[in-house]
Amino acid sequence: MPELAASIVIVTYNAPDKVRECLEALTGERAPKVSHEVVALDNASSPSLVPLLREYLPAEQVVDVGDNVGFGRGCNLGAARAKGRYIVLVNPDAVLESGAIDALVRAADAEPRCGVVGGRTIDPEGRTDPKSCWAAPSVWSYFCFATLLSTVFAGNRYLDPESLGDWRRDSVRDVPVITGCLMAVPRDLWNELGGFDPNFFMYAEDADLCLRVLRAGRRVWFEPCSVATHVWGSSSASSGAKTTLLLAGRMTYIRKNFAGWRRPVARQLLVGGVALRATLDWARRRPQTGWAVAWGRRAEWADGFPPVEGAALIPQP
Repeated sequence: MPELAASIVIVTYNAPDKVRECLEALTGERAPKVSHEVVALDNASSPSLVPLLREYLPAEQVVDVGDNVGFGRGCNLGAARAKGRYIVLVNPDAVLESGAIDALVRAADAEPRCGVVGGRTIDPEGRTDPKSCWAAPSVWSYFCFATLLSTVFAGNRYLDPESLGDWRRDSVRDVPVITGCLMAVPRDLWNELGGFDPNFFMYAEDADLCLRVLRAGRRVWFEPCSVATHVWGSSSASSGAKTTLLLAGRMTYIRKNFAGWRRPVARQLLVGGVALRATLDWARRRPQTGWAVAWGRRAEWADGFPPVEGAALIPQP
C-alpha cells in the first residue's frame, strides 16, 4: 500500500460548530488532493464530540481520549497513530482553504532540511492574522511586555519583537516559531524529537518544538500559499481561563529553555507585566478582564505547568 503523504491530526475540546466547519473543509470539496488521513481526538468535550467526529470520519480514526489531556499531549496521541510522511496539525477552529494541506506538503517535499513549515491564518473577514508565526521569546521581548512597550508599539520590529514587525505574512520566510494551528512536520523527525513536550498542557509547546527543531539543524519556515480561517481561542472557557493557560505555557517555556540569569529575570518580567496590566484594568473598573482574572489566579501559572509524572523532559541548556 502506498505511503500516505499526510496525517492530519485535530484535537477537539467543545465548540462543536467550529469543529463541524473544520471537518467539512477537510472532508468536503476543499479536502486535500494529496493522499492523506484525518485522525481526530476528543479531549473530553461536554457533551462529547465523538458522535460528531464519526459523522465525518471512520470510527478507527476517531479517539475518545476520556480526559482533557491538553493540546500538546492530545497531538502526541494522534501522531502516534499517524501513517503519513508528514504530521499536519490543524486546530479544530481552523477552516482550511482549498489547497492548504497540498501547499504545505509541496513546500516540505522541496526542502531537504524540512523541520516545521506553517501556513497563513486569516480572520473571518479575510484579513491576515499575524499570529500564525512569531519570533522566539527573549529577555528583551519580556522587558518590552513588562514595560508596555509591546502594547504601545504593537507590531514594531524592535519594541514588539515577537511580532516580527510589519511583515504581512505574504512571502516565504524562515521564522523562529510556527504555531500549532497549522503546521507540518516530517513524521520521522517528530518521532526522533518525541513530539510535543508533555510538560506543556497548552500554549508554548509549539515554540518549544520549533526551538528543538532548529537545534537539530532543520529549517522552520512560513508558506503563505497555505491558508486557513481561524478564530483564536474559541475553545477556551473564558478570557481569564485562556490567559491563565497562556501564561502557564510561557512560564514552562522559560523554566525549560532559559538558562542562567535569564530564567529568573524573564520570569520576573513576565510576572511584572501581568501585574501592571491587571492594575490598569482594576483602575478602569474592569476587574473581569483576562489580565485581572489571571493575576488573581497567578498561583496556577507563576511556576508553569506542574511537571508530568513520568514524562521525559528534554535536558535544559
